[in-house]
Amino acid sequence: MTEERPKRRLAAIVVADVVGYSRLMEADEVATLATLKERRATILQPIVRAHGGRIVKVMGDGVLLEFASAVNALSAAIELQEKMADANVALPATRHIVLRIGINLSDVVIDGSDLYGDGVNIAARLQAIAEPGTIYVSAGIRDQVNRKLALGFDDLGPKALKNIGEPVHVYRVLSENVTEIFQKELTPLPLPAKPSIAVLPFTNLSGDVGQDAFTDGLTEDLITDLSRNAGLFVIARHSTFAYKGRSIDVRVIARDLGVRYILEGSARRAAGRMRINVQLIDAIGGGHLWAERFDRNLEDIFSVQDEVIGKIVEALVGQLVELPPRKRPKSLEAYDTCVRGRSLISSFTSFPEAIREARILLERAIRIEPEYAEATRWLAFVHWQLWAHSIDPSDETRSRALELAHRAVQLDESDAAAHWVLGYLLAYEKLWSASDKEFEVAFRLEPNNTDALVMWSELTVYADQPLEAIDGIMRALRLNPRPPGWYYWELGLAYYAAGRYEKAVETLRIEATYRSASRRILAASLAQLGRKDEAAREAALFMEATPKFTIAHWAAAQPARDIETVRRLVEGYRMAGLPE
Repeated sequence: MTEERPKRRLAAIVVADVVGYSRLMEADEVATLATLKERRATILQPIVRAHGGRIVKVMGDGVLLEFASAVNALSAAIELQEKMADANVALPATRHIVLRIGINLSDVVIDGSDLYGDGVNIAARLQAIAEPGTIYVSAGIRDQVNRKLALGFDDLGPKALKNIGEPVHVYRVLSENVTEIFQKELTPLPLPAKPSIAVLPFTNLSGDVGQDAFTDGLTEDLITDLSRNAGLFVIARHSTFAYKGRSIDVRVIARDLGVRYILEGSARRAAGRMRINVQLIDAIGGGHLWAERFDRNLEDIFSVQDEVIGKIVEALVGQLVELPPRKRPKSLEAYDTCVRGRSLISSFTSFPEAIREARILLERAIRIEPEYAEATRWLAFVHWQLWAHSIDPSDETRSRALELAHRAVQLDESDAAAHWVLGYLLAYEKLWSASDKEFEVAFRLEPNNTDALVMWSELTVYADQPLEAIDGIMRALRLNPRPPGWYYWELGLAYYAAGRYEKAVETLRIEATYRSASRRILAASLAQLGRKDEAAREAALFMEATPKFTIAHWAAAQPARDIETVRRLVEGYRMAGLPE
């Protein structure tokens, strides 16, 4: 007998998911379920039928659809977004049902009425990285519908998707109505008193996606150097990189981020040369304040950065305050390697393997240039994360983190981030005075450093000053309005410590942080509110992802100047059923 081969067919797979489903259920479970049921019957099912598709399965807050045609799949997805937006008009903003959608064209494996395989998985991963109200498609979909539908596409380039072996080329669909849905979800922010600026990710014009790291590194370094000037209000990297690869009017971006000025540019790197174009735009008053092209040898990259910073500060503040210069690496190979390594650090909460890869790259950068302060600082932080998240919980890992943090400060005393990393680690050694001094230096060197502000706020929570911590995180969120998920984790911790358990639950249900280890604080908050079944469910989900967690180990490791905060958290953990 021969083994029966799995049945396959080519299909356009659509995966749609409700943004903020946990928050909606938390606010009103009955109304949310009723709304979803009604929209499946009156919007989803008719659209799928009209475009010749089928509903493969409904997955809680999501749905898997199959179409025989890429054109039909994308047309259906656009109509779905539009009709969902129309249906939201009658509801308050807090109850809007907004979708993320991913579409992929690929062979799929057929098992009865169900579908499996990488084709399905890629569509799900595209959905997961899409912004609220948008549609992300693979290159196969884009190629099939190009010139067949009156649409544009943002080319987002190759993306590494979780558990997918090869990068997938991703496009964002530019439909006028769909773009409007996304923009309606954004709340305009008021302008600060200081000159305010956002540096958008520079465009890589090299024709080589491998140069993206170089271009991103240039952008990040400009943000860091601008952040050192106390006379400016500088939006943090995580928020500006949310616009990477997207064709959005700079006036819209300035409004969304609450700034007046936008710096944008492009870079081309080839054969030891670089060409960088930069322009500073007044997004409210209109017009260009300054624009320049730099055509230089690649070795001049840091002097070009310094020139750009000087021009911007001169245009916006009028006088550049002299600060101790950061020490730059001598080796461009070491710089490139460090840039690739540091780019992985912020993504490790979603992809734990990224932190291990970051360690490999940073160690390589230091082998190339042993006195590279920034790489040493990031490697210290990586070792700390490996220890703190029980990826490598040995005492040697923790000691190595502290050793590297001390060395980073010794190598470059003008690197603000090196000081806050050391200050944070010293707090866990219960060296409070030394920790405070390092954070003071960090804020003096870089007043706009939001990561330092949030880390300092965490330590303030454990000093039993949760209201001051909440204020610090709120200031960080204004500088970083599209923050990494761990900012919400820290805010939820501060709310818990302040006894504001409802606010803690609301914050920790935010999609960006909900599926992380912050679930333990969410479980404790629910337990304090008497919602025992929910608390037990969140505690079980947390333990599934973090099986080595014990209350005793956690409590002993915390940087607690005041034991009362730890005691209240331990109380909540026990009530939620976490192990002793």
